[in-house]
Amino acid sequence: MPVTIRQFRVFQAVARHESYTRAAEELNLTQPAVFAQVKQLEDRLGMVLLDRVGKRMFLTDAGRVVLDGARETLEGLERMKMRLADMRGLRQGRLTLAIVSTAQYFMPRLLGAFCTANPGIEVALTVTNRQTILERLAANEDDLCVLGTVPDGLDVAATAIADNPIVAVARHDHPLVGERNIAPERIAREPFILRERGSGTRLATERFFRARGLTLPMRMELGSNEAIKQAVIGGLGLAMLSRDTLGLEGQTGVLKVLDLAGFPLMRQWQVAYPTGKHLSVAAEAFQDHLVAHARAAVEAGTELPPALPATATI
Repeated sequence: MPVTIRQFRVFQAVARHESYTRAAEELNLTQPAVFAQVKQLEDRLGMVLLDRVGKRMFLTDAGRVVLDGARETLEGLERMKMRLADMRGLRQGRLTLAIVSTAQYFMPRLLGAFCTANPGIEVALTVTNRQTILERLAANEDDLCVLGTVPDGLDVAATAIADNPIVAVARHDHPLVGERNIAPERIAREPFILRERGSGTRLATERFFRARGLTLPMRMELGSNEAIKQAVIGGLGLAMLSRDTLGLEGQTGVLKVLDLAGFPLMRQWQVAYPTGKHLSVAAEAFQDHLVAHARAAVEAGTELPPALPATATI
């Protein structure tokens, strides 16, 4: 049953994207070349691995078995390569990371220092929403994931690396700016721009107000922190955001952090991976780097008192 590493890599990309075309773009191949590699793999195994129903592509039962085997094989080869490199006193190989979009405000500082110290490591970074991160964690698609609080019931190893406070934000000329110890009941009368359902920031915010019998009046739901900040600047309402998102707008005094009673909501940034996963040398090194330096990197751009200007894929 001769199969090649190349076939495994191509099949894994097709299964991940559920598309020959998008897999070809990722691998810098033509679509016919990708299709041919998958067809050769099916021929050699003597089983159909992918079914197409309408416009969607699905793994067959055999396809799921082969995908698991491909992941184990490719991860094993990567671990072997990195351990051999480590024995030579080098750090080489590939590090795959996935982070929630809010973490992109501090992650480049951490990656820059790590890559400078380890120039032989190639980093692939996916920036996406919380729901997709949880799906990628469950599917073991990355070496490490960085997100907020990991939900109960997800079988992962998670380590806290830094605080992630959620703050209430308003435009600089909003009537509540400058008030002290604002009651939640008062702010709940204001229109809000919220992140999409499933967002960690939104979940924490809704939990806080629900515990007090309150519901935030939502004027708009947006899937981007930058879009929310622009909506607040445009006067469309207030927002609850991770303090880490407040960059340039805070430096120029456009946005203000409100002194809301019970806030900031203190959460934590965590680095996580599936329980039982064997981390590569590069992944272990980067996890150690996060534990040692993430707190300083986060705080470097976010030391903000309430009601003062907030300071602000790869």
